[in-house]
Amino acid sequence: MAEREILPFGDPVLRKKAKPVEQLTPKMLRILDDLVDTLYAEDGRAGLAAPQIGVLRRMVVMDCGEGLVELINPEILESSGEQIGPEACLSYPGYAGIVKRADYVKVKTLTRTGESVVIEGHGYLARCIQHEIDHLDGVLFIDRIVDGQFYDELTKQKADLLRVLKLAQK
Repeated sequence: MAEREILPFGDPVLRKKAKPVEQLTPKMLRILDDLVDTLYAEDGRAGLAAPQIGVLRRMVVMDCGEGLVELINPEILESSGEQIGPEACLSYPGYAGIVKRADYVKVKTLTRTGESVVIEGHGYLARCIQHEIDHLDGVLFIDRIVDGQFYDELTKQKADLLRVLKLAQK
C-alpha cells in the first residue's frame, strides 16, 4: 500500500478509457489499496479513479461521508431524477464547476472478493458515483459543466476554463 501521485489536468491518460479488471490478482488489490491510501492522503475528498493515478483499469474508491466504497468494473444499471450542483476533482485542484447529474443511480459492481453486488445512491453519493465512473470512460467534470460555470474554489470567482486548460497544455 502506498500513496500515489495524482495525474493533473492536461495529462492525456485522463482522456483514455479504462479496461475491465479481468482477475482480482494481488497486483489489482494493491492498486485498489493504493487508491484508498491516496484518497485519504488528500483529506478523504469524495473519490478517486484508477486512471487518476495512471492505471487504466476500471476501479474506483470513494468516501462520500458514509465510509469507504470500492467499485470494480462498475456499470450503471439505472438512473433517474436530476440534480445540479458543484463538483471538483483531485486532478483539477483549486477549481470547481456546476454540473448536472442524475439524482439516483443503481450500479452493478464487484467487491474486492469478486462478489457481484448492486449499490444504489441518491443525492451526493449518486453524484460521486457518476463522477468517478466518468473518469473510467475518459470523461471529466469539465466536459459536463453547465453554462460555463467554472470557478476558483478558494475565491469563488468565475474562472476562464479555456485559459486554465491552455495552461495545463504547457
